[in-house]
Amino acid sequence: MNVFEWGLRRVLETPKSHCMTGTLQQEIETLLTEALSPTHLDVINDSAQHAGHSGDDGSGESHFTVVIESAAFEGKNRLARQRMVLGALGDIPGGRVHALAMKCRAPGEAA
Repeated sequence: MNVFEWGLRRVLETPKSHCMTGTLQQEIETLLTEALSPTHLDVINDSAQHAGHSGDDGSGESHFTVVIESAAFEGKNRLARQRMVLGALGDIPGGRVHALAMKCRAPGEAA
């Protein structure tokens, strides 16, 4: 199974939206923490910078940046790391969030 198939399988097999309450930012933080046990995690809501632009749905939760450091990324290339993040988030990217920027690194790598 290649990395793409792994990510796709993870998206399809992982139940999402298990009655989470709170903001979408909190939900993203919870899902990434559960899936990747990060040593560093910043979920930044960039939506205000995109108000009135394409993809802005008026919710104030349409654009995010994720900065994540996890041992799970060791030995993985950038694409594989991003697929792992997307797999952890399920239907959020492209469905509930218009844009998701990602900075993924393993412990000890330059920020």
